[in-house]
Amino acid sequence: MAGAVRGGGSAVCRSRDPSGYRSRDPAVYRSRDPIRNLRLRVRIQRVSPAGPLLPQVPPPLASPERPGRAARAAGEAAVPLAVIGAAAAGTRRPPEDEEEEAEVGWQEKLFSQFEVDLYLNETACQTPLDRQYHEEIRKLEKAGGRKNCRIFTYTDHDRFTNLEELCQKVTDSEHEVPSYLAERMANVRRRRQDRKPVEATSLKSKIITWEPSEEFIKNNHVINTPVQTMYIMGDLGPYGKLGHREYEHVLCTIKVDGNGVITVKPDFTGTKGAYRIELDGEKREVWEYTIENASAQVQPEEEEREQRMFRDLYGRHRDYLNGLVGSEFEMPLPGTLRLFVNGEIVSAQGYEYDNLYVHFFLELPNQWSSPPFQQLSGVTQTCATKTVGWNKVAHFCYPFSVDMFYTQEDEDSLPQWPVLYFEVLSLDYWQRYRVEGYGSLVLPASPGAHELTIPTWRPVEVGTVAEMRRFFIGGSPELEDLTYIRIPSTFKGKRLSRFGFRTETTGSVTFRLHCLQQSRAFLESSALRQRMQSVLDRLGGFSRQSSVYNVLATKKLLLDSSRGLQSLVSKDRRMLCHGCSEDRTAVPTLGPVHISE
Repeated sequence: MAGAVRGGGSAVCRSRDPSGYRSRDPAVYRSRDPIRNLRLRVRIQRVSPAGPLLPQVPPPLASPERPGRAARAAGEAAVPLAVIGAAAAGTRRPPEDEEEEAEVGWQEKLFSQFEVDLYLNETACQTPLDRQYHEEIRKLEKAGGRKNCRIFTYTDHDRFTNLEELCQKVTDSEHEVPSYLAERMANVRRRRQDRKPVEATSLKSKIITWEPSEEFIKNNHVINTPVQTMYIMGDLGPYGKLGHREYEHVLCTIKVDGNGVITVKPDFTGTKGAYRIELDGEKREVWEYTIENASAQVQPEEEEREQRMFRDLYGRHRDYLNGLVGSEFEMPLPGTLRLFVNGEIVSAQGYEYDNLYVHFFLELPNQWSSPPFQQLSGVTQTCATKTVGWNKVAHFCYPFSVDMFYTQEDEDSLPQWPVLYFEVLSLDYWQRYRVEGYGSLVLPASPGAHELTIPTWRPVEVGTVAEMRRFFIGGSPELEDLTYIRIPSTFKGKRLSRFGFRTETTGSVTFRLHCLQQSRAFLESSALRQRMQSVLDRLGGFSRQSSVYNVLATKKLLLDSSRGLQSLVSKDRRMLCHGCSEDRTAVPTLGPVHISE
């Protein structure tokens, strides 16, 4: 076979044991050529009896004129040479009985003497395969008989192949008893490749087989690559006693699967010496045999033409994939940052009631936009909780994706990142919902994978009536605007007071976010080394930009708090001075207020 000749596989290492017998481990090859091109040459030869040979002691020297005692004794008991020669000529075996060579193709049938005697009788043929063998043997008999004597084959369709796979042992124990699973698996037909493939365009009428037959169960029980098997056998019986099953020995086993993997056991002989088989019995005869790859060699022109054809095929396939993907990535406009988020609401834990679901939406600040078809809100499925440790956890695993664009207008301002608002609700038996918690999440400013756990809270009312109403008839205080979780987008004042707003801490929600950012500014590495021209250029160092943004926001919050406290102290001071006596007591002034984190 061309593929095997070119060395497309990896042979298993061989070692010669002290007794001189080679290891019979299998070798695995891979070939892209058709398996019908595979041919093997097998040569078998009788060596000698395996019994010990007694050393021959040379006779004592004697002169020709006066023979010694040993010579006289040998002369008395000597047998004429003519008689020995006649006896040897009468028991001499023909050359084909001592040595035989055969070239076998893939799944080529060579009949043994036992099969010839069996299938020549038409009454013994029961199956269509038996009748086919009967016709082939009759043709061989008319053509002068079979060419092979001791070497024969069993193909994939012969009964020997099924019995050999049925009798395979799982362990090396001599007293092994097949288990129930081994007996059941032995009936599974895993080797056949004659099943017709289902066309891709044809629709399957029955996706589920409600009443499978026994044959259907055998054919579909194990999902495995179909394998075809072939055995090259040797009839090592004594001269004149060919055709007995007890003298049949497996010389080589070849298995081929649908992926072009060829398993040869034992491996090709090569230059490492022949394999040996020692027979049991009185004579203990020893046979040696070799296995060679006799496949036709590939001509250099054919190999070059094949390589050129493969290169052309791979080039067309590469062009096809490039046509599907596109030659260039879709780049955003200059001065635009593209933010793509693949998110997942993983779980919610620590809530009071069962049957939870999450409603969420994404708010885009100024200078942010999204495609018209982009959905910025969603609702998860209702999920029952499961007790994990001390908490009740609801696993949502709800995926969502958002594509957004930021367009720079003011170079001095830092971009405000989108905020994800969400609320956790629960359903009771009567399909009435309760608010379990509110929360918000600012999308990460750095690209990559992020897993965040966001705590939530819910508004409460004073007294037990509200809790009893929530337990029995459902309903609870809700927010009309979910952006009130943070600073509402409609708020235009300087201070937002939540005085008197009572809340209660509830559970938490876990998010998993994968953020991708794309901008033309990222390609200008040389310009980034020289100077930072705009905010989008500064987005190249997201961790630094995020920390700067957090520092500026914290500084602004501290300044606002300091100014508020100073105005409040000044007001209280004026009130105290207005109500004091004529000799006003000096009230110490407050200096700058410092708030530590």
